[in-house]
Amino acid sequence: MADLEVEVVGVRIELPANQPILVLKAVERPRYLPIWIGSSESALIQMTQKGLVSARPLTHQLLLDVLDHYGASIERVTVTGREEHTFYARIDTSDGKQISARPSDAVLLALTADAPVYVAETVLDEDGIDAPEPDEDAVAQFREFLDHVSAEDFSPDAEAEDGPDGASDSDDAEPDQAGGPDQAGEPGRADASDPSDDPDDDPSAEDADGR
Repeated sequence: MADLEVEVVGVRIELPANQPILVLKAVERPRYLPIWIGSSESALIQMTQKGLVSARPLTHQLLLDVLDHYGASIERVTVTGREEHTFYARIDTSDGKQISARPSDAVLLALTADAPVYVAETVLDEDGIDAPEPDEDAVAQFREFLDHVSAEDFSPDAEAEDGPDGASDSDDAEPDQAGGPDQAGEPGRADASDPSDDPDDDPSAEDADGR
């Protein structure tokens, strides 16, 4: 079966375990693929998506520099399969080489190198979850709000009445030294707007590369 291109939606946090989940979405199908990853990989993926660059090369940046030094680059990365609860990925380089990798590392390299990400169709069919249908009532309410909103609604006085927003952003996780599991998940009790859902594995399971 064919490989399907996906977009990197981002990292979501599964509660109450605070386990990061990498969420991929098929470009041409309403299908998500959630993959458990480690905290350090989660932080690096979020940093890359925000366009932040470290002062000195991190490991993934160093690997890209080494490839460039030898006249190669990353053409694409693919989540190729799953064995038990562990996903596997492959990195294809411009000089015809194929490198086995964890999906979190492969996706991080793809984001940094601006390379496309693919998922094997069998993986998406067997381990993916359907994208939630749009909430038509919520869309209608938002459109009504736009029809009646005015500039005064965004004045400093209006903001002062509303009060500061003290909610924390779960995406701003600090890097951890422990490697991530890159494991399969099953849809659970997560909110309909968050396709990551609850995997049924133990977040403390062994890393995909044995660490």
